[in-house]
Amino acid sequence: MRIKLVAAAAIFAAMAGQAVDSQPVPAPAGPSYADLADLALSAPVVAHVRVADADRLAAELAPNVPAGHRRFLVEADVVALIRGSGGIAGRVSYLVDLPADSRLRRRSEYLLLARRAPDRPAMLQLLAPDAQLPYTPETAERLRAILREAGAAGAPARITGIGRAFHVPGSLPGESETQIFLQTEDERPISLNVLRRPGEQPRWSVALSEMVDEAAAPPAPDTLLWYRLACTLPARLPGDVLREAGPEEGQAIQADYRLVMEGLGPCTRTRPRR
Repeated sequence: MRIKLVAAAAIFAAMAGQAVDSQPVPAPAGPSYADLADLALSAPVVAHVRVADADRLAAELAPNVPAGHRRFLVEADVVALIRGSGGIAGRVSYLVDLPADSRLRRRSEYLLLARRAPDRPAMLQLLAPDAQLPYTPETAERLRAILREAGAAGAPARITGIGRAFHVPGSLPGESETQIFLQTEDERPISLNVLRRPGEQPRWSVALSEMVDEAAAPPAPDTLLWYRLACTLPARLPGDVLREAGPEEGQAIQADYRLVMEGLGPCTRTRPRR
């Protein structure tokens, strides 16, 4: 067993990047939608595993472990591969840092969000110190739902910035329309649209094409489009977006942008974003 641990630790240490970084593991908490999306959208491998064996590594085999934690070498059987092109070995190994009094019991089940170790298909590197999640059917289904949405045709692209914004007053007092164009990594159009009419509540929507549907509803919470917006957009429009707008137009655009952000609600995270 000692030879096995030394060899495994040496292999992991030689990998590009640390399998487990040296930041403390956050206190356990139920992951929010944003927590799961942060991990799932970045993870080449998402797997449901069952622990076959877990060994605590000696201090000399586990440098840079956070204070009060121990590093474990885990071997686990893959119950289900949720994401992973090209498949995965039936049994995998990985490192994880846990509080010193933790025990990884045989047959306990987890969800791993990870990447493959270079040239070693049976070894995984966790995406973050907390990327080993206790398995529950609910968490597994939420991960699947996120990945299904992300893989669907026309899925909303990652937002990289805010482009131009326009405000057009209507022919009646209190009537107006605002369009705020967002920048995306694949240059597909996304715009925020706010329509105000006298005697009616302001309505806002999101367009994923150059056509604006005035009857479209705002995105539902805990969906990929909601996540792309609520967890990326700044609380206030940057000044350079309004550089071509006059003072009154700029104030109207900012007010409509606030309406959108209030409608989206907060992007709640229970873990630090890396």
